Amino acid sequence: MTESKPISLENVRSYPLKDRPSKVSISDFGQPWSPGSSMQDWFQKLPNILAASDFQKVVATIVQAVRSKNKVMLAMGAHGIKVGLNPIIIDLMERGVISSLSLNGAGIIHDAELAMVGRTSEDVATQISDGKFGMAEETGRLVNEAIIKGAEKGEGLGQAVGAMLTGQEFPFNRFSLLARANELDIPVTVHVAIGTDIIHFHPKADGSAIGQTSHLDFRIFSELVSGLEQGVFINLGSAVIMPEVFLKAITLVRNLGHDVKCFTTVNMDFIRGYRPMTNVVHRPTLEGGKGYSLVGHHEIMFPLLAAAVLEGLEEKA
Repeated sequence: MTESKPISLENVRSYPLKDRPSKVSISDFGQPWSPGSSMQDWFQKLPNILAASDFQKVVATIVQAVRSKNKVMLAMGAHGIKVGLNPIIIDLMERGVISSLSLNGAGIIHDAELAMVGRTSEDVATQISDGKFGMAEETGRLVNEAIIKGAEKGEGLGQAVGAMLTGQEFPFNRFSLLARANELDIPVTVHVAIGTDIIHFHPKADGSAIGQTSHLDFRIFSELVSGLEQGVFINLGSAVIMPEVFLKAITLVRNLGHDVKCFTTVNMDFIRGYRPMTNVVHRPTLEGGKGYSLVGHHEIMFPLLAAAVLEGLEEKA
């Protein structure tokens, strides 16, 4: 049996540590917090590394887009509504930061219930056992009636429900994204998958009206996307619907000859999902844009982003 010999290390070549390229430098380190400092101080003390670096770049990009009067489109699932973000989103709409809002079907349900009674999000586990889940009368009737009326008037679904909420003057409209957007004349589009929402099994549900108004909203959304050059698209917590709708809108507007290549996309969720990462962060930005993924709980991350943007807008350009 041949004896194995260890390789000799005598002629290994090395070089000075100071000459080696390194990915981490003390110049990028975070700084300790000083009690009593401002929010802006906190942002500036973040490390310039990984997610903290991406966060700062996203903030700077949104600030630049707002200052340049380019679009900042917010698309979202319903979870952002259920964790209390409506006042923060409404504030950004009122300040001219968010230029349009896009929701899935669940979003209009929770938003409308907040406007009506100031509460939403039932306990599905306890309600589904005896068939009570989703059976609140006002939700199904009023939202479906608004959709039917909107179809008759040639309106999109978002506009129709927003107009219903403002017209009814519900006591908590000030907390409603759709009502406030309607008052501010900010476009709201709603993108529905039939059978996914509780209003679809209410006796008032009209499939043709839902389809007509939601398809019109897709066309309105696509028109907004056609002007996204140098703007920002944020997907907040929609794992399937909005990533798919966004990808289709991108290909549609490019097919029609719109030059939409250099823009920024941001996916915000508490996990990295396939569709958001593929259809929001990666594929749409291959032609020259930049996509970011900010992972964390909505109720923490989005208020931080909003605060950082507002602080950035206060600084001199």
